[in-house]
Parts: sequence; C-alpha cells; structure tokens
Amino acid sequence: APAVTQLLEHRPQIRIGYNVSVVALAATAAGALSAPLGHDAGASGVLARVGAAASAQYTVNLVLITAVVAVSSRRSLFSLARSNLRTTIVPFSLMASAALMLVVLWQRSPFLSVVLVGPLLAIQLYQRAIVRALRAMRLALTDPLTGLGNHRHFHERLERELQHANERNLPLTLCFVDVDDFKRINDRFGHPAGDRVLSQLAARLRQTGEAFRLGGDEFALLLPGYGESAALTAASSVVERISALDLDQVGSVTVSAGVAISPQHASERDELIRLADSALYWAKEYGKNRVRAYRPDVIELAELKRLASGPDRAARFRAAASLARAVDARDVYTGSHSQRVAELAARTARRLGLPDEEVELARLAASLHDLGKLAIPEEILRKPGPLTEPERIVLERHPQIGFRMLESLEVDPVADWVLHHHERWDGSGYPDGLPGERIPLGARIIFVADAYDAMISERVYRRRVLPEEAIAELDRCAGTQFDPQVVAALAEELALDAGPAQPVVAAALAS
Repeated sequence: APAVTQLLEHRPQIRIGYNVSVVALAATAAGALSAPLGHDAGASGVLARVGAAASAQYTVNLVLITAVVAVSSRRSLFSLARSNLRTTIVPFSLMASAALMLVVLWQRSPFLSVVLVGPLLAIQLYQRAIVRALRAMRLALTDPLTGLGNHRHFHERLERELQHANERNLPLTLCFVDVDDFKRINDRFGHPAGDRVLSQLAARLRQTGEAFRLGGDEFALLLPGYGESAALTAASSVVERISALDLDQVGSVTVSAGVAISPQHASERDELIRLADSALYWAKEYGKNRVRAYRPDVIELAELKRLASGPDRAARFRAAASLARAVDARDVYTGSHSQRVAELAARTARRLGLPDEEVELARLAASLHDLGKLAIPEEILRKPGPLTEPERIVLERHPQIGFRMLESLEVDPVADWVLHHHERWDGSGYPDGLPGERIPLGARIIFVADAYDAMISERVYRRRVLPEEAIAELDRCAGTQFDPQVVAALAEELALDAGPAQPVVAAALAS
C-alpha cells in the first residue's frame, strides 16, 4: 500500500520497528501453531510445521499492513483486510507451495531440491523486478517534496472513490486546502523555507485523510464516508492545527479550505472539483484561515468574480450587475433593495450636479453597496432582535469584504465608495471613522439613499415608516450622521415624486 511504503521509506525508525514487530510476532505465532504438531520428522510433520510457520508470517504481515493503512487513510479496517487478502493470497499460495515442494524434495532427494533452487531464484528475481516496476509507478504518482500523491494520482483516486461511493450510496468529501499568502513566504524567507512549510502541511494533512499535493501550495483531501458535518469538523481541525504551528523563521502560517460532497453537491468528478474549488475561493474572499462548504450562491459568486477579473470593461459591468442581483436574491425581506438604492443614488448625484459618468458610477456603487453581506451568516442578517456585540462586529465587516471583492473590477472609485458607505458625517461611522468631506462624496450619497430605503421598507426586525417620516429622520440626523447637502438633494428629488396631488407628503419632503 502506498501509505505504508511512504511511511516506511521516510521514517527509518518506524521501518526498523515495523520489521522487528513482524519478525517477533511471526515467530511467536509460528511457534504457537507448530507446537501442537509435535516433532514428527516425517514429510507430513515437516510440511505441517512449515505450512503453519508460513501462514503465521503471512497473517501477521496482512494484519499489520491493514492496520497501518486503516489508521493513515481512515478507511474501513474490514474492507481493507478483504482487499489486501484478495490481492496477496494468490502470490503467497504460489510461493508457499514452492517452499513446501522444496522441503519435501529435500527430505526425499537433496539433489532434486538443489535443481529447484534455480527456478525459485528466477521467481524471486522476477518478484524483485515487479517490485521495482511498482516502485517506479508509485514515484510517478508521488510528489517528491511531500511524499503525497501528485495531481495525476489525485484524479485516479478521486475517480475510483467516486465510483465506490456511488455504487454503495455513501458520501465522499473532497476538500481543497491552500496556503494563505504563500508567495509572501517564498519572497520573504526563500524557497527552502517555503518547502518546509509545505512538508509540515503535508504531514498534518496525512493525519486526516488521503492527501495529495496538486501543485504549488494547493492540496487535496479525500474523505470517504464523510458527510457535511463530519467533513467540516475534519477540515476545521486541519485549519486550526496549521494555524497553531510555529515554524522556525517563518512563524505562524494559515490555510483556507473548501469542501464539496458527493452525492449531496455533485456525483461527477469534474463537477465536484469545480464546486470544491469555488468553496475554497469563497473561503479566501471571506478572510482566509477558514473553511467553507459549497453553497449555490458560492459557485455563482465565484464565476462572476472570474468574469469580473477579465479585460472586457463591458463584461465587468455585466458581472457587477449580476453580483448586485445575487445580493438581493439572498434576502427575501429586502427584495430589490440594492436596485432601489442605486436609483435613488443616481438621482441624488444628478441633483447635486455631478457629471453623467459619476452619476452612473454612483448607480453602480450603490447597487453593490451590500455585496459584502454575501459573506455574512444568514442568522445574523435575519435576526429579529438586537445583535450581540460579536454579531455587530461581524456585520460591520461587510464594507471591507465588499471592497476586497470589487477591487478586481478596476472601475474606480466604486470599491472605495462601497468601503466607506457607512462612514458618518461626524466621524463616528465605520470602518475608518472618516469625518465630513474626507468621506468620498459617492459614499455619502449611498449612505443617505440606503438609510432612506431601509426606513421605508419592511424588515424582519422592525416595521417600515412613511416616506415623510423617513425624510424627517434624515433631516434630523443631517450634520451628525448624514451630509446635509446630500439629504437636501434627496429630499428635493422625492418632493418631485410626491407632486401637488399629495400636498402633505410634498410639504414634509420639502421641509
């Protein structure tokens, strides 16, 4: 088994201990089996004792190898024993038969037994040639730095495990693991230090499941029989163990992991790989040093982000619009909130006299202002009561998350406006506590439009208010939370909507 071979080759002390254990246990077992057979010097007695000793040697080897593989790969002990027995019983029987024949011939005619030594040596040489060929095949499937299976071996094993899981209606988890900021480690500490990090990571992964190095700092884990809960626990354990390492010179290192499960998420190899890769991408976007399982909005976001990273400006804008729809689709309570805020922001920007290009940028940024909420747990977004302090801290991270996700759009200054759309005029906002005109104008516009639409919309945690009440609240907070000029511009726009047919509303909006 590859796991045993890797272990014995890379750890000489384990190899010595393993061999000593085999010899000692085999000798003990052979003695225990041979003792009841007596000391009959006849052919049958000798054959019985030799057969008992050979069977003991074989059984001890089979049990130890099966146990080591089961521990290192987390596979079923029974299925491994059955598989190993099926693949080794025939060669053992042939060699045992040849050995017994040699014993009998030695008893009857030493000359004939000497003649048989030649064919037996030929068999032994042939076996060694097979072992060398198998070793060469294993090297072709092994990453030389870490001793893990390589990219080719990963695809072969995934295909086989998927077939096995589908036939038996069992779950199979694929987990991709990637070192965070690995390029920085190589650039700062050199490639030898980077190699040590990869070797340490490989050792930790090998303790969890069947591990592979796909290339660079990318690894994969196969976890047969693991459902989503067990898989997330195992992957989280890997992430935590790696972050707890304190490597010489390099210091602490973190990894991110993405999980996809067959048949829950996909039953085909390529699709399962794609979903696990998207979950890993999401773990990186969310802040690294974490685990994420596949979700439908994860794959949508990953594909849109890849599109948004392309060279085509029109494609980037289409991707941005799709990202905005993804935000609204996630929250049934707010419906088309992002689109309504975008329209209000564009009208306010136009009322303030901004050029057409900046008006459209305000529209785009406003449509994406809540993009970072895709990374916020739904139980926080939909909580009917007040948020706890830790929950509030998580929620207030969404501008930074949205900023990181939008940097690749390269449509200045959209990302900056999204980053600062919760800054307050008096400097008490977040994330940077910018005051007054230090806050980008686009962000100030989005803040006012967002607040207005939130107040007039039904939310899970409070009822909506009338438009005139919302404008009155904006006016009351102008100069503390909001830019007074932006509040006035929005009020003027909404006064046009109220019209003379609604004098009470129009008066409230204009006041």
